[in-house]
Amino acid sequence: MVLVACILIFLFKILNVNNYPEKSLLYCANAQFLESFLKRVPELHEPYIPTRFWGFSGHIQTIVQSVISRFHCPMVQGSRIFLKLTDGATVSYDLYQPLEPHPEGGNFTLAVCPGIGNNSESVYIKRIVFNGQKHGYRVAVLNHIGTLANVPVTSPRIFMYGSTCDYSAMVKDIVRRYRSTRIVCVGFSMGGNLITKYIGEPRVKPANVIAGISVCQGYDANRAMRYLLEWKGFRRLYIYAMTENMKAIIRRWTKPLFTEEIKRKLNVTERQVFNSGTLQELDELYTRRLAGFSNVTDFYKSMSSCNHLKNIKIPMVFINSLDDPIVPPPLLEIIRDAALTNENFLYIEQKFGGHLGFYEGGFIYSNPVTWQDRIIVKITGALVAGHSGKKDKEVEYEETVSFTSTLLPKNTSVSSDEDELPKSPVHVERKDGQRIPFFETPVTSEQDCSGPDEDSDGSLAGELAGSGSLEWDDPGNFHHALTPPNTPMPKSRYRAVGLNLFPN
Repeated sequence: MVLVACILIFLFKILNVNNYPEKSLLYCANAQFLESFLKRVPELHEPYIPTRFWGFSGHIQTIVQSVISRFHCPMVQGSRIFLKLTDGATVSYDLYQPLEPHPEGGNFTLAVCPGIGNNSESVYIKRIVFNGQKHGYRVAVLNHIGTLANVPVTSPRIFMYGSTCDYSAMVKDIVRRYRSTRIVCVGFSMGGNLITKYIGEPRVKPANVIAGISVCQGYDANRAMRYLLEWKGFRRLYIYAMTENMKAIIRRWTKPLFTEEIKRKLNVTERQVFNSGTLQELDELYTRRLAGFSNVTDFYKSMSSCNHLKNIKIPMVFINSLDDPIVPPPLLEIIRDAALTNENFLYIEQKFGGHLGFYEGGFIYSNPVTWQDRIIVKITGALVAGHSGKKDKEVEYEETVSFTSTLLPKNTSVSSDEDELPKSPVHVERKDGQRIPFFETPVTSEQDCSGPDEDSDGSLAGELAGSGSLEWDDPGNFHHALTPPNTPMPKSRYRAVGLNLFPN
């Protein structure tokens, strides 16, 4: 009887099996925008139906997304592109071409920013890529600096919460390659904060950027950190997992990140960083100093998207779930208020879904495509409607990329004016003897992106056939090679160690 009682408590308290599917709650200040949007995305009228046995638990949705889902990974194939920023950092992103023509005949690109510690090899990102390709979208995925073991760190920093310089460099490079493309910025978790901040920052951005989609972001880092340090809802366990994952990334690149000069200027050692107990402590000891802030509170305030929401002038859709164990309901008040005051916003609130989960259908085994996967493609279709036939606008480029650091020259930036591109690019030799342009400033890639006219499909003429990339034997020696197709990770790498939630 005791065993039966325990099982019943588990079912009703942990799995929440006594719940039932509900429709999304929609917040929008513009009734006309909402009406036209719902005509193109009728799925929002329908209730989201989680997997019956475990889908009503936000914790299990989150853990399944980060661990178990690795066994169900779609095969996607693209090319890896490298950009060199003027602070010495090497940014990489993966580019995937559409598998089918777009239904409206347009040239559209999804510029994807993954969550903390994630990259193009993360399973939920591969699912978005695959579904985007199938529906006629080109997809570009930023690889956060330091998260790929085979892409060396070439400057004294990795990715940083809220720092938009890497994402900005990717967007500009996309525009150089495909001048007529329309770009929809898509971000997940930390990436949602980053793309929202990027769109709202007071900087000149390419006119190609027409819309944004944010999924499961926290909006205010200071408030989010206070909630994550609580034991309520087991949030303390999640912050522990996030901290350990960040330390693992930093530990992998100890040599370039902790030179004697860096340790002297930051007044911190790698041992102190690795002994950090929480993400806030790590940011206090290391990250905020690297970014040039006097305290972690100011650092979080500067890096949070909530301070930039009022400046956004293009359509944006935000998605959150109420049972997200990492982004608790009080944080969602920020976006509710913003959606009811900014006529360009639509906020979709689900009762269930966890953090980047949103698995649906079935009793124990969910559908291979999640609600998140299919709704993002539908939302993108609604956001780009009407842009296919528009006359191309003159593209404006950012004058600078704002990344400040106590370790770098004050004028560190990424210039994007075409007339500032090197007139005589440095070349590196390919193994077969073919020379490939390599720009030291402002960006590097496997080809000259400022080159000739575009092809009829919107891509730059002369783009290398097949999947091109730059590889190196060490950070200073680049050579050209074919990027192998992305395939499911070997099963030996699927072992879950504790709550290894984020580096999937």
